[in-house]
Amino acid sequence: MRKFTLLLSCIQNFELINPVFNIQSATNFNKKALEIFQFQAANNSVYKTFLSHLKTDISAVKTIEEIPFLPIQFFKTHQILSSEKTIQKTFLSSGTTGMTQSKHLVTDLSLYEESYLKGFKHFYGNIENYTVLALLPSYLERDGSSLIYMVDDLIKKSKKPKSGFYLHNLSDLAETITELDKKGEKTLLIGVSFALLDLVENYQFNNLKNIFIMETGGMKGRRKELIREELHSILCEGFGVSEIHSEYGMTELLSQAYSKGNGIFKCPPWMKILIRDTEDALTLLPKGKSGGINVIDLANVNSCSFIATQDLGKKRPDNSFEIIGRFDNSDIRGCNLLVL
Repeated sequence: MRKFTLLLSCIQNFELINPVFNIQSATNFNKKALEIFQFQAANNSVYKTFLSHLKTDISAVKTIEEIPFLPIQFFKTHQILSSEKTIQKTFLSSGTTGMTQSKHLVTDLSLYEESYLKGFKHFYGNIENYTVLALLPSYLERDGSSLIYMVDDLIKKSKKPKSGFYLHNLSDLAETITELDKKGEKTLLIGVSFALLDLVENYQFNNLKNIFIMETGGMKGRRKELIREELHSILCEGFGVSEIHSEYGMTELLSQAYSKGNGIFKCPPWMKILIRDTEDALTLLPKGKSGGINVIDLANVNSCSFIATQDLGKKRPDNSFEIIGRFDNSDIRGCNLLVL
């Protein structure tokens, strides 16, 4: 009987996963999201209990707007799994000493790999066309970073001799950037904010034409936090570029949204953002209104695809979105239902 149950679970997983990265329309997305909701409501014990506390009638949920979103804090306190498969990798969030880290238990790394490779291709084209330079010291200095896993794979798949990580060797990095730009080689420089600021403060670049700069956010306690407009202004001037790109991802997600400038992010076809009321976590807000960010990530089929983050933002008319801040602990309301 157990073998039959496991076989049935594998078949269900295949049927759920197979079309996720081939979504072409909002209708396809909504249909697949509802299928995954039904699957996770039945197979994810934490999410199932959460829905029970909310008294959710699972069979009555007919639109994605009716789906309850699991608070992201649960990734710190519970094992969020919708699969009985063996855990292949545990991704850990960054955090200061004494903080509880989020844990994303991944039972199928190929899902993560397909998500970030197809996501990058969707927005930027084939990774083989880029040299990838990574300036991510705070991430390299700890274990379990999903960002390092992704970037390391992008570096390998770029197959370019100059691709690689740069920890503290900023002079080598500056020389490589200048050399690649002069040769006209398309290059991605992805870096954490404080390290990119260190680079432009020590080295001057002039009108880079073939390099695009992607910041992953966060000063990680190394510098004073800056608002996005100020940070991007400094980096634009320092690198001699007109726009700074950004990546929106997190430990708890297997997909990323990207911004090609002005802090305006777009999702790949299997990911969607909804905005919730900060006073009532179960109420969604229309486009143009600021609130808490809810993420639907269909690649998260083996954990939870419906996550209420601690980020604040607003959705634009074209379904792109902006990040405008984060909740303080004192601002998280409606959480009396969150203790299981």
